[in-house]
Amino acid sequence: MWIGWIEFDILLGDVHSLKEKRSVVRPLLAEMKRRFEVSVAEVGGQEQYRRARLGVGLVAGDRAHLAEVLAAVERFVAARPEIELLNARQRELHSED
Repeated sequence: MWIGWIEFDILLGDVHSLKEKRSVVRPLLAEMKRRFEVSVAEVGGQEQYRRARLGVGLVAGDRAHLAEVLAAVERFVAARPEIELLNARQRELHSED
């Protein structure tokens, strides 16, 4: 069993309040969950209205599938015009590690 996650540090575009931030972050998280069948959450930066840290997690039977899904999620986030991807950190673990 392979466990992988990726954490994104993002800068939101034309956002001036936490309410506006939620209107960008919530649909982004929902679309990642729906499209890639992963677990998602805002894991940091909740008090800042222009920054967010998003976490995406996945469990897979083989490493190739895990790497493919996490790479697709990263491409999806990087291509979003309403945000700027500042950093992405990825980790993969095998259950026997």
